Amino acid sequence: MLKLQELIDFIFTEIPPLYLIVGSTVLFLVMGTFAFFVRAKAAKRPISPKRIILPPLFMSSGALMFLFEEFRVPSLQVVEAIIVGLLFSILLIRTTNFEIKPDGIYVKRSKAFLFILGGLLVFRLIAKLILSSAIDVGELGGMFWILAFAMIVPWRIGMLLKYNKIRNEKSVPVNTQ
Repeated sequence: MLKLQELIDFIFTEIPPLYLIVGSTVLFLVMGTFAFFVRAKAAKRPISPKRIILPPLFMSSGALMFLFEEFRVPSLQVVEAIIVGLLFSILLIRTTNFEIKPDGIYVKRSKAFLFILGGLLVFRLIAKLILSSAIDVGELGGMFWILAFAMIVPWRIGMLLKYNKIRNEKSVPVNTQ
């Protein structure tokens, strides 16, 4: 843990904040593009409760960043990030729908999802550029993680509720994959 703290201290003291902002933005754009392709590929396979629940569980490991002072966020900013995340989750919940095919329940492809994902990428980029002049880079990273987690958890809960409703109404067997 001490070595990791030394690495984080080095990064936040020796690398100019502008480089951290640009680097994290480029990384986020790459990850966003990757997420789009993963989602497109996943839409070709039947959805299951496990595939709905696992992404937020995997993402929850990111909360370990808050063990380090550089990433801790003041209470008011936590509330703000959660509210923004919940608002975005409403868009995702409303635009995520399912269809029944002979071999299971699938997530319907949605053009709106592409625009929402693109909009989120642009929103994050603009917000990061504006907020980085007033908020430390690490703290900003913590805020965006909170926002993303507050968006993904309700979205996936909404997906699970919709999935279970369709499965129960149409008596579709549960896909275990």
